[in-house]
Amino acid sequence: MLNATVRARVDSQLKEETESIFKSLGLNTSQAIVMFLNMVKLNNGIPFEIKIPNKDTLKAMKEAKEFKGDEISLKDL
Repeated sequence: MLNATVRARVDSQLKEETESIFKSLGLNTSQAIVMFLNMVKLNNGIPFEIKIPNKDTLKAMKEAKEFKGDEISLKDL
């Protein structure tokens, strides 16, 4: 149940830039903070790095997803 408020002062440019990143991930700032706090609790410390894949990574992911090569079973090896 979400029943507490967290307030923080941040640089306005940082706020705008991070809100844009959160939006591209389908999150708002509040959701991102709740996610972060839950992961801190789960990992008992600063837990992870979240970032948007760069163009090369996105291209590789797309190519892997669209791969239509021949399937080889372990028996065939």
